[in-house]
Amino acid sequence: MAALAAGASLMLAACGSTKDTASTGSGGTGKVGVILPLLTSPFWQSYNDYVPKKATSEGVEVLKTVNSNSDPSQQITDIDNELNQGVKGLVVAPLDSAAIQAGLDQAERKGVPVVTVDVAPDKGKVAMVVRADNVAYGEKACDYLGQHVSSGKVVQVMGDLASVNGRDRSAAFRSCVKKKYPKLKVLEIPAKWESDTAAAKLDTLLGANPDIKGIYLQAGGVYLAPTLQTLKSKHLLKPAGQQGHIAIVSNDGIPQEFDAIRKGQIDATVSQPADAYAQYGLYYIKAAMAGKTFRPGPTDHGSTIVKLPNGILEDQLPAPLVTKADVDDPKLWGNTVK
Repeated sequence: MAALAAGASLMLAACGSTKDTASTGSGGTGKVGVILPLLTSPFWQSYNDYVPKKATSEGVEVLKTVNSNSDPSQQITDIDNELNQGVKGLVVAPLDSAAIQAGLDQAERKGVPVVTVDVAPDKGKVAMVVRADNVAYGEKACDYLGQHVSSGKVVQVMGDLASVNGRDRSAAFRSCVKKKYPKLKVLEIPAKWESDTAAAKLDTLLGANPDIKGIYLQAGGVYLAPTLQTLKSKHLLKPAGQQGHIAIVSNDGIPQEFDAIRKGQIDATVSQPADAYAQYGLYYIKAAMAGKTFRPGPTDHGSTIVKLPNGILEDQLPAPLVTKADVDDPKLWGNTVK
């Protein structure tokens, strides 16, 4: 995704912005803590690399990022530790949409604004959720497979259903197939964003269902490598265009997925914007620290701010479907990192 205008000009221009109505805050200055969910995925490794770069362009002072290592309880401890260090703002990528409320409540008690990235909380106070439309992820994967697999069994390797992302992608894919492609039969693997779990369950499922026609990976960062290895071990990894090829659609937009598309190992992926997640996570926390608020509506950076059912605002950033036709597009963030 192309670099977008940043800093003060964005803050004044954002279509969803309102006048500064807050009487408290740090005036947009002070240290910001950034908490990651995990670092075992290339997607989150890329996001982590973008944070200091985007902090510089946004004029935000960030502490060294903290990795919660896939542990929701550790993430609450990490939030508490950052608050005890006197941060004036927090950017958090929640592991569990419900469990994160405890950390959000801690921050609210200390008057520290929070922006969440990638995952929306079920409850709790946040200044903004920076996320893409995860329902669209599932629908795009459904439509691609439905248009390339006429009938038969397809598998969705799901994320953690404790996360709204896993729930949204799973329900959207399932609903779309039922409504639009009734000749497809959906099999499901709950894998909790865990590569080992995905590999083991996929191996078992393929043993019982060697006639699988398509696979939807809800997170290429953790599922791509084990899926390709499992298919290879069963002599089911055949290139696109060859008889017996299993159509595969993924989510993330990491360089490894793009390489797999070029090789014909997978067919498509939804490019989840790691660069824009870092940029706008920091943009919105700086705005929150300055007391600025926002309202639903289109923004000046190609997205739309929506109000979620729980009243929280979410900036839904673009996340395009990438296929062999446009996998080399230099504007895709996955083509800008090594």
